Amino acid sequence: MNTTKYIWMDGKFKKWNDSKIHIFTHSLHYGGAVFEGLRVYNTPDGPVIFRLKDHIKRFFYSANAIGIKIPFSQKQMSEDAVKLVKRNKIKSGYLRPIAYYGYGKMGLCPLGAKVNVSMFALGFASYLGGDAIKVGITKFIRIHPNTTDINAKITGHYANSIMASLEVHKAGYDEALFLDYKGNVAEGPGENIFIVKNGVLYTPPSDNILAGFTRDSIITVSKDIGYKVIEKHFKPKDIYNSDEAFFTGTAAEITPIGYLDNKKIGSGTIGPVTKKLKDDYMDVVRGRNSKYRKWLTYVN
Repeated sequence: MNTTKYIWMDGKFKKWNDSKIHIFTHSLHYGGAVFEGLRVYNTPDGPVIFRLKDHIKRFFYSANAIGIKIPFSQKQMSEDAVKLVKRNKIKSGYLRPIAYYGYGKMGLCPLGAKVNVSMFALGFASYLGGDAIKVGITKFIRIHPNTTDINAKITGHYANSIMASLEVHKAGYDEALFLDYKGNVAEGPGENIFIVKNGVLYTPPSDNILAGFTRDSIITVSKDIGYKVIEKHFKPKDIYNSDEAFFTGTAAEITPIGYLDNKKIGSGTIGPVTKKLKDDYMDVVRGRNSKYRKWLTYVN
């Protein structure tokens, strides 16, 4: 298990082994917690946290969606995130804030339960690997948008992702792909999806997905370098017939999809557009493109 020296809990820095919660923690039983995942990248000017302000803003949005009142400001959370990365001497890694209903109350309604907020930061390896992956469409559909707030990053939502991941991994795939309730392509368990056809990028619209910040970054970078990006609904057959396909996500970054349901996509390896975007994206997050410096929060 990868560990670090300090974890931030309720405004204080605690040693890793001292950061414990009680079995009676409300969110452990009912999934009523919210979180974010952020990447730390090393740059020529030291470590940076990518799109920290955007992630913290969504963190507060998600908390509000399930009635959690975070007892810290966005400013303090951002500042302490930087301090946590610095204290743990992380140059490249992963940062996760989480807010949850804590100890002292059972029953589904969390009114009256204590709110706790924590963050950890640690080193992080590649999530899906660097090669083109094999993806399988899961039998489970993505959560219906009328059943919850799909723009909120709520831990309970990820039971859907766990079930899909277990299913496709047992079938020999690297990752799952969800369809929505209308049979349109939605997203992966923790990633958004793009396809490329005749040099044009297509990605599902944000009405039935959690539209990630990596997705947003890729849309912006793609348009800036001259690619056309169209947000529209499409079916699995459109992926089968595409020239390229790839996932985006904080952990996945840009991961090419070589096969869907054992059908080869393009060459079955990373395509030229995906390669170009992957290279440009890494230049952005590693501070080699000053145009996007606003997305970088420097730790030192």
